[in-house]
Amino acid sequence: MSSIFFYSCLNILCRMISCLTCLVVFSLFVSQCNGGCAEVDSLTEAVAGKGFLLGCISCKKREEVSARATVDWYFKPLEEEEFRHIFHYDHPTAIVHHEDFSERLQWKGTLNDDVQIGAVYIQNVTFNDSGTYRCTFHRTLFLLLQNEKVVVEKEVELTVVAVANRELTAVIAEIVMYVLIVVLQLWLVVVMVYCYKKIWDDHEAREARKALKAEGPLLGSKDNCDGVQAE
Repeated sequence: MSSIFFYSCLNILCRMISCLTCLVVFSLFVSQCNGGCAEVDSLTEAVAGKGFLLGCISCKKREEVSARATVDWYFKPLEEEEFRHIFHYDHPTAIVHHEDFSERLQWKGTLNDDVQIGAVYIQNVTFNDSGTYRCTFHRTLFLLLQNEKVVVEKEVELTVVAVANRELTAVIAEIVMYVLIVVLQLWLVVVMVYCYKKIWDDHEAREARKALKAEGPLLGSKDNCDGVQAE
């Protein structure tokens, strides 16, 4: 009985370890997977003197439809009212249109005609880079009856700071992660202690039964000896 319980506890521990391993592998896989298209908003805070990735994603509604897209980026400084055309991408050509961003903009989006990720990377960010950025997709869908043209625009309000500020969501996620790790470790300790105590109690009970069985023949032989002396 104790061996069955021991293997049950061992099975529980193995499942817990497997779950933790799956969570780690899944988190790594999600962070590195680029197979699907998800429209995630760009970050909005850059640090002066460092690089910054301006994100812009426009997913097609139907992946099976072939398409071709070009991407244009525009910039409006804080104290101005008009946008400046600063960048154009038409695969495989990337052109910087404004001298303020000359040799500082790099294409980090989709590397084929069917552009869905229109991200650009700004090197050596300055405080003058604060403002509104507009990303424009000009997409042509190649349909059977007639081609369809679609224009998608997205804006990013960028603020340049001297020192990076940790976002509240990142802090909360880190706290939850550590709490989860501590809770799982405590649970693992409790299960191990419970299993060890249960196995020890079964061992003590088994030893007690063995002792009782061993005392039975001795008591019988003693009674026989007493009967012979009485005669």
